[in-house]
Amino acid sequence: MKHIGRLSCALYFEDCIVGTQWTSAGRTLLESDLATFVNFAWFHEDLFTNQDRRPGAAIQGRPVPLAMIFAMSEGLILPSIDGTGLAFLNVEVDVKAPTQVGDTIYVHCEVIESKLTSKGDRGLVRTQNTVKNAAGETVLIYRPLRLMKLRANTTA
Repeated sequence: MKHIGRLSCALYFEDCIVGTQWTSAGRTLLESDLATFVNFAWFHEDLFTNQDRRPGAAIQGRPVPLAMIFAMSEGLILPSIDGTGLAFLNVEVDVKAPTQVGDTIYVHCEVIESKLTSKGDRGLVRTQNTVKNAAGETVLIYRPLRLMKLRANTTA
């Protein structure tokens, strides 16, 4: 297994050997992020918009929607696929814990599947992306399958 640290450049298919790992930058979730997302995506559920009369709620504090965490996680890992990711084909999602306003999230990625397509000019890469908060607690695990570019002239 090879951990290549925090990435600031894109990986090509050839870089995505099973076991390769990297970590994203961190991002603190702000109240303004929640308000923007809730209004943009129409997540006008009391859980996210009403802080009054919530003593019996299953999740206390200022929870944020899973969709927001997923979207922000994809933004955090963008440097690793910027210009080399061709298509987002599939995803499996497993929510582990709530995320709150004020939490800082990081994404740890590990290549768990990598194979050349039948055409031989691109590859399929599945990663396991583990989203953790600053306390090191796993809040989300998702496994996207992407179509990835090969480096130029590798099939010639």
